[in-house]
Amino acid sequence: MKAFVYQGPGLKAMEDRPKPEIQAPSDAIVKMVKTTICGTDLHILKGDVATCAPGRILGHEGVGIIDSVGSAVTAFRPGDRVLISCISSCSKCEYCRRGMFSHCTTGGWILGNTIDGTQAEYVRTPHADTSLYPIPEGADEEALVMLSDILPTGFECGVLNGKVAPGSTVAIVGAGPIGLATLLTAQLYSPSELIVIDLDDSRLAVARKFGATQTINSGDGKAAEKVMALTGKRGVDTAIEAVGVPATFLLCQDLVAAGGVIANIGVHGQKVDLHLERLWSQNVAITTRLVDTVTTPMLLKTVQSKKIDPTRLITHRFKLDQILEAYDTFGRAAETQALKVIISV
Repeated sequence: MKAFVYQGPGLKAMEDRPKPEIQAPSDAIVKMVKTTICGTDLHILKGDVATCAPGRILGHEGVGIIDSVGSAVTAFRPGDRVLISCISSCSKCEYCRRGMFSHCTTGGWILGNTIDGTQAEYVRTPHADTSLYPIPEGADEEALVMLSDILPTGFECGVLNGKVAPGSTVAIVGAGPIGLATLLTAQLYSPSELIVIDLDDSRLAVARKFGATQTINSGDGKAAEKVMALTGKRGVDTAIEAVGVPATFLLCQDLVAAGGVIANIGVHGQKVDLHLERLWSQNVAITTRLVDTVTTPMLLKTVQSKKIDPTRLITHRFKLDQILEAYDTFGRAAETQALKVIISV
């Protein structure tokens, strides 16, 4: 089969690989139909994710059709159309019983990280009964690809961890795909202000279309000053970091109000300064999280009822044999104005 392979920092290629086989009774083999590229994949290609070794097939998102199942799989059978969660969960270990599927002792974020992923013609999915979701009849499969990772990540790591509430003030630092997914889901809680901050005016324009009440280009170094002007010099109740670089996390520390929350979403590949000399007395909470996908069933219903339309995030479409071009387009988002790309297999 054709597969996209990480070959080491800065190195990638399409390769011919054997079709995966059942390795455990709880496995399923899924024939991929649609997948996408995540910002985390770009971090892997930079060498920022030490757990992902060269030779790995990348990708942790997508929809497909069950090809075969292990003897212990009871919820699915060949021919079923399924949504693949970016997180694999056994549902039985201590972490899973606490709802921390991302820390499952035999799962978690393993697809496209410690085992081969979804940017291929077929993928092996462990713990199939509790890591796959049936696709409702008539559902938009491109919309559901956004439910593999980006929508639950923005919602869980940003909105829920950030304690977004009716009437609260929120700043989202980063108007890339994950920041925009956070913007879409934050509106379920009716905050009074949704301020989106980025360096790219085109992405800020998209944020306004998606529901931002204010947008700020941080290129002049005055983003914090502008947020303070908008909030009566208080700062925001929730500052959400949605990029994963030191400058954006530092900015969140400058934006948050006393008693507020800094919710980190971004994948950080290098150390960041934490200014406790300023924050120690401010009753500020800092949260981190790897998405658990515990909200996927709820978000699936929300998408089906048209309360959220994640297809608005899709800007480009490619075939699997064009995936190198897709990565180039996604990686040069400032030039190509790419948000999410759909790859049809």
